[in-house]
Amino acid sequence: MTTAQHSSTTRSTVRGSAPVFLRRTNSPLGRIELLSDGTSITSLAIERAGSLPWGDRPENTAPVLEVALTQLAEYFDGRRTEFDVPVDVTGTDFQKKIWAELSRLPYGSVVSYGFLGGVTGRATAGRAVGGAVGANPVPIIVPCHRVLAANGRITGFSAGEGIATKAWLLDHEGIEHRS
Repeated sequence: MTTAQHSSTTRSTVRGSAPVFLRRTNSPLGRIELLSDGTSITSLAIERAGSLPWGDRPENTAPVLEVALTQLAEYFDGRRTEFDVPVDVTGTDFQKKIWAELSRLPYGSVVSYGFLGGVTGRATAGRAVGGAVGANPVPIIVPCHRVLAANGRITGFSAGEGIATKAWLLDHEGIEHRS
């Protein structure tokens, strides 16, 4: 499965049961925790206030996690501009449409919440679009940080340390923005 393809349950299901495979790594944003079902990446969490969702669990790797860790290291080193690790995440049909659009965004580009609403048939559903963007269970790999307000302003970010994390990712990709 590619990052544009997704399954059909809710995000809480991923976090609600113990992960099958789990790996952590250090990054410029803090520690990152990846979960996998053994075939695909199912979750990516960036450390917030020194903690991770499964920080008390021991690591248990799978080949797909090692591929994802390599791709993340290449991204942070400036050698990778897209991810091709398989992703299988959970969400509503609307969330999956938004995440599929995010998966198509090229490195260094940006879209607005309004644009995403328009291409998914809900041009006036800014709050719903923002909720779907914020519910993305695999930030960075599915690049939700590339969504800004129509005026180029950062309006929020649910991963890591919030707006500071998003600003770092945008700066890393050379994307102009306003805080």
